[in-house]
Amino acid sequence: MIRRKLESELTILRNEFPIIAIMGPRQSGKTTLSKSFFKGYEYISLEDPDIKRIAADDPKGFLNSLSQKFILDEIQNVPELFSYLQRIADEKENMGEIVITGSQNYLLSEKISQSLSGRVAVTTLLPFSYSELFDKNSDGLNSTKYILNGSYPPVYARNIRPARFYAAYVSTYIERDVRRILNIKDLAVFEKFLRLLAGRTGQLLNKNELATQAGVTHITVENWLSVLEQSYVIFRMQPYYKNIVKRQIKQTKLYFYDSGLATWLAGIKSDKELEIHYLYGALFENMVVSEVLKSYTSMGESTPVYFWRDSHGNEIDLVVETGGETKLIEIKSSATFRPSFLKTILKTENKFDVNSVNKILIYNGDKQFYHNEVSVYPWRDYFESHK
Repeated sequence: MIRRKLESELTILRNEFPIIAIMGPRQSGKTTLSKSFFKGYEYISLEDPDIKRIAADDPKGFLNSLSQKFILDEIQNVPELFSYLQRIADEKENMGEIVITGSQNYLLSEKISQSLSGRVAVTTLLPFSYSELFDKNSDGLNSTKYILNGSYPPVYARNIRPARFYAAYVSTYIERDVRRILNIKDLAVFEKFLRLLAGRTGQLLNKNELATQAGVTHITVENWLSVLEQSYVIFRMQPYYKNIVKRQIKQTKLYFYDSGLATWLAGIKSDKELEIHYLYGALFENMVVSEVLKSYTSMGESTPVYFWRDSHGNEIDLVVETGGETKLIEIKSSATFRPSFLKTILKTENKFDVNSVNKILIYNGDKQFYHNEVSVYPWRDYFESHK
């Protein structure tokens, strides 16, 4: 089994809180991690229809029948359990004996805040990071292959062809979960909406335009976006505007948590097709951004990631605030470095009213160096050095 970086944080949290929650998208490895890390715990899958029915009908009796230490997998399926977990957690003398997992944050966050506030440590497990899959001495994958494959564990554990995996993932999980929550009657319209989102990867999000092209209302677009975001399919990056002199663009930017899913939804099925596709630059950027997100969530940290863009179209792809330092990161899919890549980052750094600015370029080349006080990293080197 591939060791997950989140294990280091779980080691600490299991001594601090009675309940540990592992959140994340379906198929990200939550079950595997919880069963392997919390060895000896009774495991209960609340995806099982029979167990789900028993737990919902008599939540108190169900919980009383469990062992001292237990794992409740996909707990959002039985929300009746939360109020009873509160009592059990308060009665426990030892920490870390209850583990819950969930893939639908919109259902869980409210229940946790209502019933388990102060009793639960919430963590997030996203699909594999590149540095979890490959160490610096391995051949690894080139950017095209990694974008196409994505980073969901089954693609690597079972050697599933990415196109087969993502086709099944959309129909088995995304459509099923979203349809169950929002009662979508026409799946064809929703599928079209997903593909429209893939075509807007890394772009400013225009919900009115999306509504028109998908043939649905503005309210429907916001509902679908919210559920996809809370299900860890997409995320909307906020603009950075703290103490910036020039007026900023207030729209968010759209990204997928997994580049393989975005690539499949865009209809790209092969390495050669991806290399010449108009979305390649955006998908490369999506891959880098998602890797940066993973580096923080695996440490149990909130994600201090933004983008900067002014009303004239000048843009910095990533602004990361961490440890008293602000990182300005540009992302380029080109394998050849050009000084022009640094134009925006050099002329805007003085607009950030912060004590320490670290300027970084991540590109698709293979040489690491400094240029005009900017640290230039090949994408794999950056992931390896910022584990």
